[in-house]
Amino acid sequence: MTFLHRRTRQTKSSGDCFEEYTACFRGRKSERSMTKQMMIGVALGNGYGAQNSAWRMPWVDPANYTSFDSQVRYAQAAERGKFQFLFLPDYPALKGDVAMEAPWVSLEPMLTLAAIARETNRIGLVATGSTTFNEPYNLARQFKTLDIMSHGRVGWNAVPSWDPAVAANFGRQLPPREEKYQRLHEVVQLVQALWGSWERDAWVLDTASGQFADPAKIKPINLSGRHVGARGPLPLPPSEQGQPVIFQAGGGGNGLEVAGRYATGVMGAPQTMEDARHQRSELRAAAQRAGRDPDEIKYFAGIMTTVASDRRAGLDRRILLTEHTFADRVVYLGQMLGLRLESASLDAPLSPEQLAAARPSPADPRSVYALQVAREGWNLRDVLAHGVIEFHPAIAGPSIEIADFMQAWFEADAADGFWVVPDVFEDGIDAFVDGVVPILQERGLFHRDYEGHTLRHHLGAPAQYGTDTRVLG
Repeated sequence: MTFLHRRTRQTKSSGDCFEEYTACFRGRKSERSMTKQMMIGVALGNGYGAQNSAWRMPWVDPANYTSFDSQVRYAQAAERGKFQFLFLPDYPALKGDVAMEAPWVSLEPMLTLAAIARETNRIGLVATGSTTFNEPYNLARQFKTLDIMSHGRVGWNAVPSWDPAVAANFGRQLPPREEKYQRLHEVVQLVQALWGSWERDAWVLDTASGQFADPAKIKPINLSGRHVGARGPLPLPPSEQGQPVIFQAGGGGNGLEVAGRYATGVMGAPQTMEDARHQRSELRAAAQRAGRDPDEIKYFAGIMTTVASDRRAGLDRRILLTEHTFADRVVYLGQMLGLRLESASLDAPLSPEQLAAARPSPADPRSVYALQVAREGWNLRDVLAHGVIEFHPAIAGPSIEIADFMQAWFEADAADGFWVVPDVFEDGIDAFVDGVVPILQERGLFHRDYEGHTLRHHLGAPAQYGTDTRVLG
């Protein structure tokens, strides 16, 4: 880890301010949860949905790939459901089978969120900004400008880049992992220092005296490290939440340390409840080691949703969306279970002999669930439709099953909330809002309305302006 140092002694950071306030969730009491309620975000991407064939569905406009209007519409649906935030990933490269499938990310995240910010009022707006190929001053200026535009609703998912295809688009090669994270630490510290370079009361706006701002309260920060540096200040006063909220989505020991030091929200990708509980516990311990209150860090588990009238209808919808992958996936399913499986067997369940011989792969935590589903007697096509080889747990069926899943994980301390990835955005977000959200609200597990206007308030995060002196002190 590296820390920035001052180039001169002429300034004192205005980021020494750190105030606590009471967490915002004081909703209806339930039998199992007296005050604590889960938080929900939704991931948007290419204008279609989580499944690569979503663009082909008859109820989807295939031109949504470049439609800001569709992204706004999805954000408004999530805001109607009182989601705490929406999340836009970023992948600045073209990758995948574009002959048949839409890439997951299309429009630039910051411009997309700017369009969404003007057409929404409460929902938080979180975007990925790479610390590997962006300069801190640009990141600080862009995210704080969006935070001001949205009246304090912005979060920054601060992660390093990992793909050589992305590095090639910047005319560079990926640095070693350790160097990437050294730079990440410096970038986050520098961005936060720039965010706090105007003191809270520096913007005077006294028309009678003619004083626009107090220059004594707007100072350069003069910070530099091994990888980045900046003089500052930004030409921007505080937003309504002071400055954007830090999110993190990295993995491994380095990602854990970054999240423990800086993050309020962590976008997790656990496959099992046990894995989620472990990750959340590790994050809380990392926050405590950094001198923070563990309750300040919120762990969000990713889930993929298909809302339908019943399980059969949900599986049929997923088959419609994903069947083109089954020929390859059934082979991998066999590897997960220690069996030899081929696409010719998709319409048959595993035989008693195969079930007796099947063994979950210790290398893939999804294999335990895959075998459980297979033992229920489903044919292999339906086993795959259950989402046993997805990046996140997939729930296909009636709203109550999705709500039950979320409640079980939440009450087991496996997550503070969830980031939902609907199969098709066009109707999947509304289906979740109209079906799952009312059940969670009735059970007292999710709030009924926004109690504040900023993302920091939605997450119950303490106030912060500039750097966190507990972490850097």
